[in-house]
Amino acid sequence: MKTRHLKTGFLLLILTILYSCNLTGQTITVTGTVTDADTGDEMIAVTVIRKGTSDGTSTDIDGKYKIVVKKGEKLVFSYLGYKSTEITVEKSVHNVKLKPDNQTLDEVVVGRDYRRNDKVAEDISYSQTEIAYSKKEMEANKCIAAPAAPQGYYYYVPQQQPIVDNEEYGSFVENRFKLATEEPLSTLSADVDVASYSNMRRFINQGQMPPKDAIRTEELINYFSYDYPKPKGQDPVSIFTEVGECPWNSQNKLVRIGLKAREIGGDNLPASNFVFLIDVSGSMNGPTRLDLVKSSLKLLINNLRSQDRVSIVVYAGAAGVVLPATSGSDKQKIRESLDILSAGGSTAGGAGIQLAYKLAKQNFIKNGNNRIILCTDGDFNVGVSSNEGLDKLIETERQSGVFLTILGYGMGNYKDSKMQTLAQKGNGNHAYIDNLQEANKVLVSEFGGTMYAVAKDVKLQVEFNPGKVQAYRLIGYESRLLNKEDFNDDTKDAGEMGAGHTVTALYEIVPVGVKSNIVGSVDDLKYQKQPEQKGFQLTGSRELLTVKMRYKQPDGNTSKKLEVPVTESLLKSTSDDFKFSAAVAMFGQLLRDSQFKGDATYDKVIALAEKGVGEDKEGYRREFIRLAKTTKGLN
Repeated sequence: MKTRHLKTGFLLLILTILYSCNLTGQTITVTGTVTDADTGDEMIAVTVIRKGTSDGTSTDIDGKYKIVVKKGEKLVFSYLGYKSTEITVEKSVHNVKLKPDNQTLDEVVVGRDYRRNDKVAEDISYSQTEIAYSKKEMEANKCIAAPAAPQGYYYYVPQQQPIVDNEEYGSFVENRFKLATEEPLSTLSADVDVASYSNMRRFINQGQMPPKDAIRTEELINYFSYDYPKPKGQDPVSIFTEVGECPWNSQNKLVRIGLKAREIGGDNLPASNFVFLIDVSGSMNGPTRLDLVKSSLKLLINNLRSQDRVSIVVYAGAAGVVLPATSGSDKQKIRESLDILSAGGSTAGGAGIQLAYKLAKQNFIKNGNNRIILCTDGDFNVGVSSNEGLDKLIETERQSGVFLTILGYGMGNYKDSKMQTLAQKGNGNHAYIDNLQEANKVLVSEFGGTMYAVAKDVKLQVEFNPGKVQAYRLIGYESRLLNKEDFNDDTKDAGEMGAGHTVTALYEIVPVGVKSNIVGSVDDLKYQKQPEQKGFQLTGSRELLTVKMRYKQPDGNTSKKLEVPVTESLLKSTSDDFKFSAAVAMFGQLLRDSQFKGDATYDKVIALAEKGVGEDKEGYRREFIRLAKTTKGLN
């Protein structure tokens, strides 16, 4: 009898162990909401990763996430400026609170030993001892002010290997002031590239100031969305204007011109024909390159529908097709095709681009979204590889109706200049992916704006009234300037706008009557008479300027013009968006050490940005403020 009970107990023990093991390995769908531990606000674009893998997801606009994992697995939740949190999956719902961590904005150092004249500051905890110096020795020993340290203390920044040794950036001359009497027209392509911002962030987060040529101020401004009125009627784009005081030069005015593209719900987007064009050359090896490419594209794959299709083309020494056109419903097959990729060899980028266009045209969806998504560090060195050669190649291919999105990856070998050439000539856009959060922003949160154009060849032309405006300066857009005749020339290529996207342009203007030495002067002409400036004040016009815009439908060849006058009546108060965009513009000019930065300082940037934070659901504006504070410490 006793033996029978022992056997029964043993069997029950075995069954219990087996049942527990089965539960531990059970696959479940985990959902939840991630919030800020201090404010309780839902957090958007928080990275949720299965520990030990590159598989994961990100929180949506409501801070919610969903991921399929095995019971007992660990999930890691991370967001820039917050302490990472790790949980063990035990149930189907896990809500997570992240705590802000002001010391770890992708820290320059971890733990600091603050000293003054070799005396260690008391009551400061640290996990990593560092040599530190007094203020007198600070500059010579690469020290910077420590925001969290007692007054007068500084910490040492260890020598770092520059991350720009083999990076390439196109140089440009900053826009200058122009007299409205001589050049009343300013014309530009309304591009929405934002790569410069996340690239800049990468440098700052690593404790280094970015190269001046890496800073394109208009891309910093356009990284953020602004609350512009939605288009009405048949036009897919609307125009908004606002005027206020220039924060870095109080005697001047700042004009903000905003464009807003029509929003389209994800379910209403037309079918997409995507070609993933992936650089698998040797320079793409590593966690911030090919590994991050795979994780990024998996975020996009999660949002594909059955009517969408994906092809995958890779290139190294040669180009080849890894995956023919596959339905978006077969997500596992697409993921597996990404997982098998590895990096090695030289870089035949031109051949890859040609093959990708060929595949995109073979699977072309009429009235659909046909787009190549190129993921690369831009280090082309086989076949067509020069900027000029790529320029001609892309100009030829863009006539096909296939758009091009450039996603830049990599640190230390990044060829920004080639990315700009491809994006500007290929009816597309350019973003730099420095982490999975940025990938989620570009490929998930802003999917429509990044991946589906509602208007192409969008041009702006501003006419200034010399009776009110003495001189003006366009802030940024140096590589997007057009001749005044190009505005009415429908053969001239310009920028594209995606669903829901905004484009912002800022002009600093010197009002008539203001004495200024920033405009410059020239001698009177000797061989021809100066034109008489009559009638400027006689018209009685209160208009400062007129904004004109031209656009084409994505499949059209003829442009339509919209026109909006701007009057002095707008010079009363400014919005949060005005303040914030002006703060970002000021920040860009400081990073470039612009000769037109006036009395700008990082303290002014921070103060103005804080006034303009507004609702900031995504948290991107608060992240900018943290970056500005970090940058102040690096100077």
